[in-house]
Amino acid sequence: MEINRFSDEMKRRFGEKVYRIPLSAGCTCPNRDGTLGTGGCAFCSGSGSGDFSFPMFPIPEQIRKGRELISGKTGAKKFIGYFQSYTNTYGDQDRLKELFREVISEPEICALSIATRPDCLEDSMVEYLAELSDIKPVWVELGLQTSNSATARAMNRCYELDVFDDAYHRLKRAGIEVIVHIILGLPGEDESDMMETARYIAQLQPAIDGIKIHMLQILKGTALEKQYRERPFHVLTMEEYTDIVIKILRMLPAGTVIHRFTGDGPKKILIEPQWCWEKKKVLNYMNRQIAKA
Repeated sequence: MEINRFSDEMKRRFGEKVYRIPLSAGCTCPNRDGTLGTGGCAFCSGSGSGDFSFPMFPIPEQIRKGRELISGKTGAKKFIGYFQSYTNTYGDQDRLKELFREVISEPEICALSIATRPDCLEDSMVEYLAELSDIKPVWVELGLQTSNSATARAMNRCYELDVFDDAYHRLKRAGIEVIVHIILGLPGEDESDMMETARYIAQLQPAIDGIKIHMLQILKGTALEKQYRERPFHVLTMEEYTDIVIKILRMLPAGTVIHRFTGDGPKKILIEPQWCWEKKKVLNYMNRQIAKA
């Protein structure tokens, strides 16, 4: 099976391999600060999924440190500025707009990627990101995780599916590329639920630009850890996960950029699945199975 891998797509667009520099805007989330809820999504770590950034430094310093770290290992010259942790369009809008322009102005940054919640996208922000996209590519990464409303409520996502749908279409009308995140293996979901989420994404019009598929990871200090210890649920094996991923890849519109089909959480806080620890082994296995599919 042929898929449009992120690395190949970036080489086509930018002429060489590019790497993400994780950045922190110092944001929080409306379901952490009490606006919608507290504690965040049940699966989200205390760092808001931003375990690899340099949050204590100004943006230029974060970029410099990330560039030096990555270039020292890979020799990379072009980078994506990736606002990863928490909800990066939530807070002082003027401050955030300034940060985004600051990143996109850096010569070694070839694209800007912003992870956020669909209920935290004001029209004025969407318009501003559309303006920036005339300078360099701008991607918005929306955390859908699941189209199942019952699962979303159980995970404390704190928004309904129609909110995602509205944000998605506003972004697409503005000409902004959208990358959708989903999680496989959420408690209470079977394969049919996961495939229903994939079907929902696959039928979106205009079509999605990219997808990140994640295996559910149970991390220390999360509400999900407490739930798992009190009422253990099935955690997908590597083989089960790979089989579902391949079925999802077959459903997606042609040309969808596969930004990720697995992920690795920080070893120090990862409880399950333990097979995620062996990233190279997992990727090798998944690549072999995808090639045979």
